[in-house]
Amino acid sequence: MFRLFYFSIYIVLLCTVMSGCIEDGFTSNPNDQPEYSVDTLRFGTVFTAEGTPTHSFKVYNRHDKGLVLSEISFRSESCADMFRLNVDGFSGKSFSNVEIRANDSIFILVEATLPESGVPAPVEVEAPLDFTVNGQVSTVVLHAVGQDVERLKGEVVASSRQFSSDKPYQIFDSLVVAEGATLTIPAGCSLYFHSGAELRVRGSLKVDGSAEAPVDFSGDRFGQVVGRIPYEIMSDQWGGVRFYGTSRANRISYASVRNTSFGVWIDSVGPEVGEPVLTLVNSRLRNSATSVLTAVYAPVEAVGCEFAEAPQGVVVLYRGRHSFNHCTFSNNYLFSAISGAMLEMGGEGLGVDVSNSIIYGLGPQILPSDITDMDVRIRHTLLKPSGSDDDNFIDCLWDADPLFRTVRSEYYFDYRLQEESPAIGMADASLTDSRTLTDFYGNLRGASPDLGAYVYTPVAD
Repeated sequence: MFRLFYFSIYIVLLCTVMSGCIEDGFTSNPNDQPEYSVDTLRFGTVFTAEGTPTHSFKVYNRHDKGLVLSEISFRSESCADMFRLNVDGFSGKSFSNVEIRANDSIFILVEATLPESGVPAPVEVEAPLDFTVNGQVSTVVLHAVGQDVERLKGEVVASSRQFSSDKPYQIFDSLVVAEGATLTIPAGCSLYFHSGAELRVRGSLKVDGSAEAPVDFSGDRFGQVVGRIPYEIMSDQWGGVRFYGTSRANRISYASVRNTSFGVWIDSVGPEVGEPVLTLVNSRLRNSATSVLTAVYAPVEAVGCEFAEAPQGVVVLYRGRHSFNHCTFSNNYLFSAISGAMLEMGGEGLGVDVSNSIIYGLGPQILPSDITDMDVRIRHTLLKPSGSDDDNFIDCLWDADPLFRTVRSEYYFDYRLQEESPAIGMADASLTDSRTLTDFYGNLRGASPDLGAYVYTPVAD
């Protein structure tokens, strides 16, 4: 009997203590306010009429008593129509009496679908989200930049056509240039490819970018992948640009092709073709899951170009005759081990001429390492390994660091030169191609040009 009595008293006291630990009460002091993980939740650039990925932020209660968020709502109804909220697991446009226990927090998840603006230029949208707590109002601003796009799904260019630069194109499935047709892409045009999409060229491609208005080929995702890593540097977001055996007389000028699975691939053109199947002028091919340029039986000519970031060989050439003038080959690929070289060559009938260039980066520099019996000439080029000139390497700068601005650990990939670079003024002006008297940024090479794709310019303060 007594044991049961004392046990009952113990249970009552235990429940009282436990309930006392959980019950923290709620503060009504106007000075007790929540804190937020962000003042402004930034979505970056988003395509209109298309849902965004989910973004999130946290609301913290730093106090020893509970907080009641008496109201969470958008300041305007139009904002509530564009943004969707999930507060602590519940969806809605507005919320009342949301509790946050003492020294605890809640998540707020946000998605957006911005309406089409009807204008070519991006449109900035700010949506104030107000929190009313103890009679006081605080605000987190949701910020997005809406961009109208022209969506192409399984598009076939059957006859010659010129795109417009008024607004970007978003490509689903594939964009195909049929045999005998020519697709012209003007300066300032942007093409954003959805996952798995490709540009397939059986006819001809003319890309007419400029230093003032380059053309951009990239994936259709923006913002950060995680932490500080942006989609800007992520490979394998879309297929790439593929030229088939019937394709001829292609030109890409002042353009970036990035974030691809296989980069630019030219195949099966045939050994009898003498003229370049693809001419690249002041362009950048970067961030591929395999290689940024592969040419098989397909002559390529490149002037003033950057080739960078690929694990399986940055530039791969098999047969055909190729020339590279004032080009930068480098590799700081982040997302897998680097197994290929920056320049890989092979096959019967191969001929390669590299001049006034830079070959420097992680992994092997040139494969095969012995090119003694190959028709390969590398002239006035900065090379990472120690070595000496011979019949294949002529007036080269050996065992040198070009001092790129790139900082791999900070996800910053800029292959322009720093002030102390040994590549400055070391090119042979007599070898500079007339098509690359300026670089991608429009800087003049001058009488004493620099090695590589870019002209040295001082960094602005």
